[in-house]
Amino acid sequence: MMDTTSAYPSELLLDQIADALTGPGFMVLDQPLPASLIQGLIEHLRAQQAALAPAGVGRQGDYQRNLDIRGDAIQWLEPGDPAVTEFLSWMDKLRLGINQRLFLGLFDYESHYAVYAPGAFYQKHRDAFRGQPGRKLSTVLYLNPDWDLMAGGELVLYDEAGENELIRLAPQCGRLVIFLSEDFPHEVLPAKQFRQSIAGWFRIKAM
Repeated sequence: MMDTTSAYPSELLLDQIADALTGPGFMVLDQPLPASLIQGLIEHLRAQQAALAPAGVGRQGDYQRNLDIRGDAIQWLEPGDPAVTEFLSWMDKLRLGINQRLFLGLFDYESHYAVYAPGAFYQKHRDAFRGQPGRKLSTVLYLNPDWDLMAGGELVLYDEAGENELIRLAPQCGRLVIFLSEDFPHEVLPAKQFRQSIAGWFRIKAM
């Protein structure tokens, strides 16, 4: 049975995240969600392997599959499974807490499982372009039990110009990365083993 007694971000954690977003613009949190919730998400993802579909690049008419750019397989998350429902609820509490502190106008959250087979990668890209409606805040939650730190698969964040590496993060289980979507080009490096996560985005409406 899932323990939900600590399944929401605390006021202190929300303050820390808000401070980080107004400072460097990103934050790395190790194990902010309950271990039972992480385990529930891992089990749900394991059960959904057959439903994963190859990811593409671009939107609408420009959408296409391109293994030279990204090689992950994805499945969008919807409420229903207890672990997924609890995760989405946690993220909504995060959305509300950030809005209370930073007035970003975040109105919803979209997310999907992302599974990279050995050798797969995602080239350097940006989740949003400055001044455009849509994705404002990006999140990545890692679901890799007993990750081998020598296996690769790091997330690399760059400065806004995309020239200087700011931080390189191993996809350790339970780690949550949050960053401003417009500000940080980033890439996923190839790994020697399967790498799995939940990629998500808080969005803003058009003015």
